Amino acid sequence: MLSKNEVKYIQSLYHKKQRQESGLFIAEGVKLVNELMKSKLAIKKLFATEDWESKFSYKAELLRVTENELQNISTLQTPNKVLALVEVPTPHKLKITKNSWVLALDDIQDPGNMGTLIRIADWFGINSIVASNNSVDCFNNKVVQSTMGSIARVNVYYVNLPDFLSSTDLPIFGALLEGKSIYNTNIPKGGILLIGNESKGIHPICRTLITDPISIPRIGGAESLNAGVAAGILLSYLTKK
Repeated sequence: MLSKNEVKYIQSLYHKKQRQESGLFIAEGVKLVNELMKSKLAIKKLFATEDWESKFSYKAELLRVTENELQNISTLQTPNKVLALVEVPTPHKLKITKNSWVLALDDIQDPGNMGTLIRIADWFGINSIVASNNSVDCFNNKVVQSTMGSIARVNVYYVNLPDFLSSTDLPIFGALLEGKSIYNTNIPKGGILLIGNESKGIHPICRTLITDPISIPRIGGAESLNAGVAAGILLSYLTKK
């Protein structure tokens, strides 16, 4: 049975400050939790219904809870049998080679977009994302849910983005509406793809550091593309062998 203190503590982890202090983040749902249990991430504790407990093997400490108790500690509209407290991993030292691609994010604010971008990076074999310090926390529960497990395979580094971009020798491909068509651009073996804020685009300072402004040719009448959609289209071409 969940105590009031446990409920209060779990609910506190939905806030960035408490996640940073405790070194823990929350993952919810059968598919996501099972995915993380197969990864190298450390599951600190599980809160699961009897139905989940009887079907899956686990090594972490587990507290059996009722559906109502799970509802009290979940932010999902329909809680899905299990909630896990997971240790925030210590990212490996950022290593960038001339033959690899890095995704750089300039002030991405929407948790769903961040989660999608992490998932897209994972799809294209990119294991390092560099994000501006003002970008949403990658261990925000909504971000974690949106990654569908990719948070276990992609490292997100929060940096002073202008400093990072100005210190690299790699070509910087910036997604801009006025950029050169991606389909008419010479693509190197590696580089940095820079995606801007959902409403403001790429910050003016970062714009000056772009070596290769690129765009996706528009055929219809849509004003712009979602950050995740744009990144997916661009990476499908940039990483093409």
